[in-house]
Amino acid sequence: MTRLDLGDLGPIGATLDVRADGGHLADAAMLEELGYASIWIAGGQLETLDPLRDVVRATRTIPVGSAIIPGWKYTPEDVIALRRDIEATDPGRLITGLGGMHGERPLRAMNAFLDALDAAAPAVPAGARMLSALGPRMLELARDRAAGAVPLLVTPEYTARAREILGGEATLAVMEYVVLDGDPGRARDAVRENIGFLTKVGGYAQNLRRMGFADDDIAATSDRLLDGLVAWGDADAVAARVTRHLDAGADQVVLTVQPTDAGADAGAAPRAQWRALAEALIG
Repeated sequence: MTRLDLGDLGPIGATLDVRADGGHLADAAMLEELGYASIWIAGGQLETLDPLRDVVRATRTIPVGSAIIPGWKYTPEDVIALRRDIEATDPGRLITGLGGMHGERPLRAMNAFLDALDAAAPAVPAGARMLSALGPRMLELARDRAAGAVPLLVTPEYTARAREILGGEATLAVMEYVVLDGDPGRARDAVRENIGFLTKVGGYAQNLRRMGFADDDIAATSDRLLDGLVAWGDADAVAARVTRHLDAGADQVVLTVQPTDAGADAGAAPRAQWRALAEALIG
């Protein structure tokens, strides 16, 4: 299997918010210009798969990933058509991130989804797809049937354990919430709602328990939980947290920047922080 070359391209990626006015396309071009190694679009924003096509075509060479295409919403045929379309004009640009399998047997459902991708003509190859993996068995599946894993809401200690399971060849791209603000109250409040929502979805709560967080921390989205999961503070503090993930075995840390000013322009605050973080982390 061909390993995705995220590590070779650079250690820092970024997530992109899709905006109704299309401003995210200019943002994508800016992220590429700043030197970020990849752009990722969260699955919750993929009302259709068009944003992935649009961002690929609004940029030149930067890889664009889905984090993730939810398997409960889209079929293998949808993913096959997306890849075929993008490969026709921009080969090698799409990182097909997959996950979001609901029900009692998510592992079986994901295997069946991957079987369909393998059987396509042309196939969506294992080396071009990543899995949203948290638990050990899904990490093993990401190792064996994909290029690697894209975990979210994890600690650097988790990253080290994930690397052990994935081995040395699979790609590990860790999604990390970032708040570029040194005030503890503002920083935590910027992410508390989003993380509180995610703890009630899928296997996040179970994985948080595996990482040592108590049920009370999870239920209340406690400060302890947020401090364990989020890179917040000045650029040096964020850089230190990112370095811990990289030292623990991540090939890439994907920054999800959260502004502290809820009334700020949808694009202005992230743009300023992307620049500051690029200066601190990319150079």
